[in-house]
Parts: sequence; C-alpha cells; structure tokens
Amino acid sequence: MIMATSENIAGHRIVKTLGIARGGSVRSRNAVSDLSNSLKSVIGGELSGYTEMQANTREQALQRMMEDAQKMGANAVIAVRFDASSITTGATEINAYGTAVIAEREA
Repeated sequence: MIMATSENIAGHRIVKTLGIARGGSVRSRNAVSDLSNSLKSVIGGELSGYTEMQANTREQALQRMMEDAQKMGANAVIAVRFDASSITTGATEINAYGTAVIAEREA
C-alpha cells in the first residue's frame, strides 16, 4: 500500500478515487507510566512513556486506515493526515485519514 501526505505519487497517476479511508485508536495512560512521567514533569525532560504511547496509537490508527482503504479496493492513500484529541482525562484519540485511490505506475 502506497501512502503519501501529498495529493500525488511520484511516478504514478491516480486512475480512480474511492473515498475517504479512516482509522482510529483510543489509548489511556497507565498508573505506572503516570507516576514516572509525573516525576519527570517536575524535574524536566521528555515524558517517554507518553511519547511511546502516542507513537503506538498513531501506528495503530495508520494501520486501520490502510485496512479500510484495502476494503475499498485501493492500492494507495493520498493526502494522509492525523488528528488527535483528548477523549477524557487520561485518554487520547488519534485518527488517521486520507483519500483511498487506485494508482497506476506511469510508463
């Protein structure tokens, strides 16, 4: 599956637009991570527990978007974007979305 944040894919032409592909994931923090991150927020430094949680959530949302595009028959997703929001205290939602297309390699 080809993915691009642009509206074009180098060396390919878009032959059919299939619709919006989307995928999302919601994750909550855990108590152990919260404790260590609370200490780091006092003394400074990267909150690596939250950084890792965000990266894992983003990857899962991206994977789900690709699966949605494949169900539509797409071989590529263009104009890929991410969106994040807080659902409730301690829980974050990350969505990935883009345009599912059929792209052919240019001759």
